[in-house]
Parts: sequence; C-alpha cells; structure tokens
Amino acid sequence: MTTPLELLVLDMAGTTVLDDGVVEQAFQRAAERTGVADRMPWAEALDHVRVTMGQSKIDVFTHLAGGDVEAAQNATAAFEGAYAEIVAEQGVTEIPGAADAIQGLKDAGLTVVLTTGFAPVTRDALIDGLGWHGLVDLVLSPIDAGRGRPAPDLVLTALLRTQTSSVAAVGVAGDTVSDVESGLRAGAGFVAGVLSGAHDRAALEGARADAVLDDVTDLRDVLADRGLLRAVPAS
Repeated sequence: MTTPLELLVLDMAGTTVLDDGVVEQAFQRAAERTGVADRMPWAEALDHVRVTMGQSKIDVFTHLAGGDVEAAQNATAAFEGAYAEIVAEQGVTEIPGAADAIQGLKDAGLTVVLTTGFAPVTRDALIDGLGWHGLVDLVLSPIDAGRGRPAPDLVLTALLRTQTSSVAAVGVAGDTVSDVESGLRAGAGFVAGVLSGAHDRAALEGARADAVLDDVTDLRDVLADRGLLRAVPAS
C-alpha cells in the first residue's frame, strides 16, 4: 500500500537555490586563504569537493586537511566568508520556478523543509536574500541535526521537528549522491535526484534514487502520478 507523503525535505544549493559554480569558487578561495589543501594538487582537491558535494563542509575540509580538525575548522570559516562574499557580489537566485514549486507542494498538503551543508549564518543569508522565510516551514543545517549528509540525521531531524507520522511519509529531493544516500539511509518513502546541480543522471541513478527529475518543478506531478499526495479538502 502506498503511503501518502506528509513531509518533503529539499536540499538548497543546486536543488532550490541556483549554484552556478558558487560553491566551488568558495571552496577555492578558502583553500587559497588557509592552505588547507596544500598537501595535494588542487585538481585532486577539487575532484574531492565535487564528489562530496552536498556533504557537511567541515567533513570535506577535514579530508582535505588530512584529518587536522583545527585546520578544517579554520577553512570552513573561510569558506562561509568566501561564500558570503560571492553572494554579495553576484546576488542569490532561486532555481527557476522553485518558489512556485514549493508553494504548489504546500498547497498539495505537504510540509516543506530545506536542508543544507552550510552553516546557519550562510543558510540564513540565502533565505534572507530569497525572501523565503514565509515560504518554507523549517530550514536545517548539520549543526541542528548532529551529522551532515550522507548521514540520515537532517532528514530524521526534519521528521521529528515537524511531527511527521513515519519515515514512509517523508520525501527527499536533492542534486547530489549525498542527498540521495541521506534519504535512503533515513528510510524515506520517496527519494528523488534532480539534474539542476552538481551530479548527473548516471550518478543519481547509481545512488538508487527512486526518480531522477530535471528539476524541483517536476516534483508535484511525479508525486501525483505515483499516488503520493494526500487528498486536500477543498477550501
């Protein structure tokens, strides 16, 4: 029997927020300013950044720093500062149609929570820039949950905070393998990859996403087609 969804957990950068290379630029500025990746060629470091896109930034920098936690913490702070600089320079933009898609999902009776690997200061700056405080129900960073992706903590914290009835009633969508793995590890009833960000169809299908969509604007129709939307009483 299909369990209708109550909660949809959506990633931010690359899924609902246009990335356009900003995360990679911020990683590079942080690496240059702190020397955190000097032990390896930058091409190798950048490959690791791309493969682990969507994961907690402190975890990525800890790897780049060879396990040096203090260096990773300094680099993470530099990353957050660099990201804020780039956003100030370029502005922040939603994935085209994302706000309307989120509102449509809420109109269909879903609670919508955004999750991110960013620290709260960066996360909140993005929400401020987009004017989304009244749009989404909750926004979570790894510090709010315990561990970042691909651990299930962000998804399960969203479930607990919103008092969703079961993991089967949770849907997850994101643009990275880590997003998909996090949803699957949490036991979410539906896990989708989207092609608007870091990882391609082959990677998302290889991570065993239930569906791979062009972008977040396709979600409501796919959920409806699969019988995953609850009947919403007419107002």
